[in-house]
Amino acid sequence: MNARQFVALFQKLVKQGQSLKTGKISSSTRPKIPSNAPNVLIFSPHPDDECINGGLALRLLREAKWNVVNVAVTLGSNRARRAARRCELQNACASLKFGLVVPGARGLEDINPDTRAKKTALWQAAVKTIAGILAAQQPRVIFLPHENDVHPAHVSVHWLVRDALKMLPRDFACYVVETEFWGQMADPNLVVEVGAKDLADLIAALSFHIGEVKRNAYHARLPAWMIDNVRRGAELVGGRGAKAPNFTFATIYRLQKWRGGKLRKIFRSGKMLSAAQNAAGLFR
Repeated sequence: MNARQFVALFQKLVKQGQSLKTGKISSSTRPKIPSNAPNVLIFSPHPDDECINGGLALRLLREAKWNVVNVAVTLGSNRARRAARRCELQNACASLKFGLVVPGARGLEDINPDTRAKKTALWQAAVKTIAGILAAQQPRVIFLPHENDVHPAHVSVHWLVRDALKMLPRDFACYVVETEFWGQMADPNLVVEVGAKDLADLIAALSFHIGEVKRNAYHARLPAWMIDNVRRGAELVGGRGAKAPNFTFATIYRLQKWRGGKLRKIFRSGKMLSAAQNAAGLFR
């Protein structure tokens, strides 16, 4: 195969991917989760973020048998689409076997930087709601966007969860996994391999967000994004000039721990988690 054939094959695959049929609920059964299994919460700014950045969470469900719950912080800014988006979200979570919590049944309103800066009462009410979820679920691990993830809702969800953590008792502790999508992190510390089956299931689940992928077939581009994550992660996480891991697909994260009322670093250097390693090992 020459370079032109290689590129043409990529182009053909992406075009074919844009015509993928809406996902079908996975026939696989949810792993048997022990009653004392740790809880994992994904704080999603929008319906679909649970799929895009769900690689590590899915691995924790399947490999570690931990209980993964998606917290849909909002159902999007388009009120006319919210009922449909909730239905799409339920199907996506059912496909991945994730639990689902929608704060206030309809999601939170006005989660944006202006609300945090100027509408103190509204913001604090939202913070209290999220703090209540954290207190009730007592998660071992939480996922949230990093503070510079560009999209106003993503940035605001970061600070919403951070503000909620500060409301909890000082002895509350959990691992904090920051994600990226709209904007890249300058200092990630974790690259997680996503196997072909897991990626296929994430794409199938993402395709349930029908109204979104119809206007922008980003589900078909998810493999390309994960391929590029291997390139970036090799040197950002592995070190300048480091050899790339033998991964095809991966997701980049920043892992820290909330303890004593603040975020604390837990790695001296970056980590590469292969598909052969149990993901639970990161959180012990």
